[in-house]
Parts: sequence; structure tokens; C-alpha cells
Amino acid sequence: MLLARALSVTSARVAGSLALVAFFAALLSAQNKIVWTDQEKPIAQQIGQLRQLDDATRARATKDLALQIRALPAGPNKLILAGGLASRATEGDFGRDTLQEVTTTLADALREDANSERPEAKSLYVELASLVRYEHMQASSDDPEYAAAMAKLESDDAARQKADFTLTDLQGKSWHLRDLTGKVVLVNFWATWCPPCRKEMPDLEALYTKYKEQGFVILAISDEESAKVAPFIAEHQITYPVLLDPGRKVNDVFVVEGIPKSFVFNRDGKLVSQSIDMRTRNQFQAMLAQAGLQ
Repeated sequence: MLLARALSVTSARVAGSLALVAFFAALLSAQNKIVWTDQEKPIAQQIGQLRQLDDATRARATKDLALQIRALPAGPNKLILAGGLASRATEGDFGRDTLQEVTTTLADALREDANSERPEAKSLYVELASLVRYEHMQASSDDPEYAAAMAKLESDDAARQKADFTLTDLQGKSWHLRDLTGKVVLVNFWATWCPPCRKEMPDLEALYTKYKEQGFVILAISDEESAKVAPFIAEHQITYPVLLDPGRKVNDVFVVEGIPKSFVFNRDGKLVSQSIDMRTRNQFQAMLAQAGLQ
């Protein structure tokens, strides 16, 4: 099937946000039922192939796809395409202009779809709100679902600011978040099976090497078993602490509904920045700058 081929790589990723989870659940459950128009079919295929492109080409392709989706007539598949593109557009840094076009396309598709009451629309309002709140994109909506999504993000951030945990790393050392006051701490949620997580790890390692003597700590948290995580970390020569979260208790404390996600706490223990998806080295550097690391 075209949908299975075009999005098979993406369907393995539970990343970015609750919207992404709901989006792919909808795709997987409906892949034998969706009937693409001749205009929609190549767009769906191109979204599934975006990860195969180098970053410069991917930025141009993403912006072009956003404009193509926006130009589609209103229909049941337009929101699916807009949501799929939004879920891919935050996997790195493809330029603010590109991300704004994606955001505008998603906002427009939600506005057109406002009366359909499809379950995936609710979670895509969270995606839109996340783009506005965390990526500082411009969008607006009069829909109560958008207001509810913004309220949810505010509530989630309040919970994250109060978050605390004690977890053990692969070497058996115990780490307590609130014992790290005085240091800059980046808490990163990841998994071995997650392609965007793996892609950002070399940049995290480079930043850890650069700043660890200045009191910078990375706590990378996985809910997988040690038998799977330990060989992966050894193979990729990661030296920052990798913690295990059996039962996903800390994931729940941080309201992590998709990975990768990163949270930066300054030396006073204040949450100063966070990511909603994969970050590049420059993007991580900007996050750390908000905690005083230059």
C-alpha cells in the first residue's frame, strides 16, 4: 500500500508529542481505508521520504509541502497531511520560515476541520499549541480545543518545574535531580529504537565534553532494560550518565508523551528551556545559553 510504504519509517517513531502518537495511530488504523486524491497521494509519499534528504534539501521540501497542503481543497485527508508534516518539521533545524509555514498550514487545516470532531484533531491542537509556546511560531485559533491545549501545556510545565526524581545509571550510581542545584542540568528522554534520539546523541556528547568542567550534567533517561541500553551506549561511546526508568515513573512526572524530549534546568533548579523534538547542536547550545552556559 502507498501509505504503508511512504510512512513505514515514521510509524515506528513515537516522538515529539501526543499529537504525533494520535496521528500515527489514526494512520495505522485507517491505512486500508484512506483514499488519496491525485493531489494528496504524492504529498503523503514525500512526507514519508523527508528523512532521506539532507537538511538543506529537507528544509526546502518541507516548506514546499506546507504550501502544497495549504492549497489543497478542504477534505478529510488535509488535516492528516498537515499533522504528518508538522510531526516531521521539528526533527532538527530547518529554518524558522519553514516552521512558520508548517504552523500556518496546520492552523488552517484545523480551522477547516473544526466541525468534524475527529479524535486526532484534539491532539493536533496540542501540536499547534506546542509550536506556538515552545517554538515561538505565530498562530491563533478561536476553537475551545486550542485554549484547552494551551492550558494543558501550562499545567504540564508547572508539573515539570516541581519535578524531582532519583534514578540509577548504568554503572549503579544514584542520581537525585534536586541534589544537582548549582549545576546546569539537561534531562533528556530517549530510547535506542528512536531514530531522532540517536541522531541528536553525538551533539549531546560533544556539548557534555565541552561544558562538563563548568558544572554541566546530562541525565539521559530511558525506560528500556539495561540489557538493551548498555551495549548501545558502549557501542556509541556515550560518556554522559544514562539512567533507567523502569515503569516510566519519571517519564510520567515530566509528562513525556513522546521522545526525544529535553529539559534544561539552570543552577538555581529553574526550568529555563525545553525541546519538543530532536535538536541540533546549535539548538541545544541556545537552550544551554538560557541557563548561562556560553
